[in-house]
Amino acid sequence: MPRTKREKEVSLTKVKKKTKEAKSGMINEVKHCAESYENLYVFSVDNMRSDLFLEVRQHFKANSRFFFGKNNVMAVALGRTKEAECQKNLHKMANSLKGQRGLMFTNVPDEKVIKYFEEFRHKDFARGGQVATETIELSEGPLPQFSFSMEPQLRKLGLPTKLEKGQIELYKDFHVCSENETLNAEQAKILKILGIKMSEFRFVLHKRWQRSTGKILEIEE
Repeated sequence: MPRTKREKEVSLTKVKKKTKEAKSGMINEVKHCAESYENLYVFSVDNMRSDLFLEVRQHFKANSRFFFGKNNVMAVALGRTKEAECQKNLHKMANSLKGQRGLMFTNVPDEKVIKYFEEFRHKDFARGGQVATETIELSEGPLPQFSFSMEPQLRKLGLPTKLEKGQIELYKDFHVCSENETLNAEQAKILKILGIKMSEFRFVLHKRWQRSTGKILEIEE
């Protein structure tokens, strides 16, 4: 009986080789950027949204380059020690790559970069696992913003609802969430239904390096 495609064996040595080549390629790209761009920023992203991150990339497409998500590889490329750094003082930037952080190489003047990210903030609905920014309580009584057909959905999410003459009502007060509480999936869904946005996508710039001088600037949040 012939073997199916699902049973096809894959050489693990080839997979490892490909991964090694990818890391090597990224290291070379980071080093090339360190030689080509005037400014380098270490950044993090609050409440990541891939579509908004793509929008940032597109905005700076003509004069910048972003690397995100592989701290160890980026740190090796910059150089973890003074002896290994590819440009003056870059080992200090490499050592600040902790947690979910990335690199932005750019020729855009510093004041324009900072101004852009100060203004580029987008409110969004929180997801399960994020922290509530305020306390939300619903009082007993009618919920006129919802059509009667949503009553089963609200009840399924735990709201004490009933239909009264075709209108949804809470038959007792309901606590949705508390400030600084970690939201679960149900709470996040309730907040979305209520139209309450507690999440904000934003770039946080931590450090800036200038190639022409080798100076590093700590950026106040």
